[in-house]
Amino acid sequence: MTAPGADTSGRGPAVSTPSARSAGTLRTWRRRLADERAESTLYRRLADRRSGEERAILLELAEAEGRHAAHWEMLLGEDVGRSRRASARIGVLAWLAGRFGSVFVLALAQRAESRSPYEEDADATRSMAADEHVHEEVLRGLAARGRARVSGTFRAAVFGANDGLVSNLSLVLGVSGAGVAASTILLTGLAGLLAGALSMGAGEYVSVRSQRELLAASTPGTAAQSALPHLDVDANELALVYRARGMTVDEARSHANDVLQAYPTELEPDAVVDDGHDVVGTGLGAAVSSFCFFASGATIPVLPFLFGFSERTSLILAVVLVGLALMLTGAIVGVLSGGPPLRRALRQLAIGLGAAAATYLLGMIFGATLG
Repeated sequence: MTAPGADTSGRGPAVSTPSARSAGTLRTWRRRLADERAESTLYRRLADRRSGEERAILLELAEAEGRHAAHWEMLLGEDVGRSRRASARIGVLAWLAGRFGSVFVLALAQRAESRSPYEEDADATRSMAADEHVHEEVLRGLAARGRARVSGTFRAAVFGANDGLVSNLSLVLGVSGAGVAASTILLTGLAGLLAGALSMGAGEYVSVRSQRELLAASTPGTAAQSALPHLDVDANELALVYRARGMTVDEARSHANDVLQAYPTELEPDAVVDDGHDVVGTGLGAAVSSFCFFASGATIPVLPFLFGFSERTSLILAVVLVGLALMLTGAIVGVLSGGPPLRRALRQLAIGLGAAAATYLLGMIFGATLG
């Protein structure tokens, strides 16, 4: 006997008999319903903080989750009961979306969609399972836009802070392994903080300035623009400009002809060549941010020594605090990349503490040798 709402085409749920409606099944359906309602709310809250195409996409995702919720409502019928709480994961995401609406939330939502249980759930339709796979890719695309917007700042923040954490902890442990006094360790840590932060700031300044100069050298000049009305249309050398920029012969000729035909009424000032360069920021801004990010990380290993703890206690606290900070940065990387945060956190921890341990051992060896 087929239950109401069952899909006999093979696309619908496999629930077909009253006996399937056990207490456990009803609990599962209610949990699925609560999750779908929460996900719909999540996307609507994200949409409230977006505009244009991104807002429209998120609202359509919310409608799709609403259709999924209707599926579980249909199966439950009179057994729908009172509204249940969604799973903690979805609930936290919905809360974050209402207050932040950032790329972090999109990345977490992407990961949540990738873990959809519908592929193995016989009570979900095949189209619902397929929807969840598509939703994952939609969120991946939306998150990619946000990742692109924050990639430069994020890279500077993570790498700057990590460099400060690992390099200064290694320095502190290295001189400690050599058997020096706590006051010397503190002085060495502070010197390492300032030297490293200044080096990072200077290096970033030179890097950005050099990049801007290289881009400026590749930016099209204005002389070609003023030459346009005097070009021989039959021997159109403007095509050579586009060929030099990577177009094929036919594409270059066609584009050059279009440019000349549009001149001067429709031609934009930069129509000869679009340089396509991204803004790389200012050298001073990059230098200041790199200095601050490195210093923020490098401060943590020396904090315990500033409070006058014993050398042993200070070293243990320094390792613990740096370990927690490394795990935090690793987890953030995992969230933004769509990977498992815990695995990224443990990887960051292993790399950072491994480098510090190696430096400590070298300090012990050199300390024994020089002593």
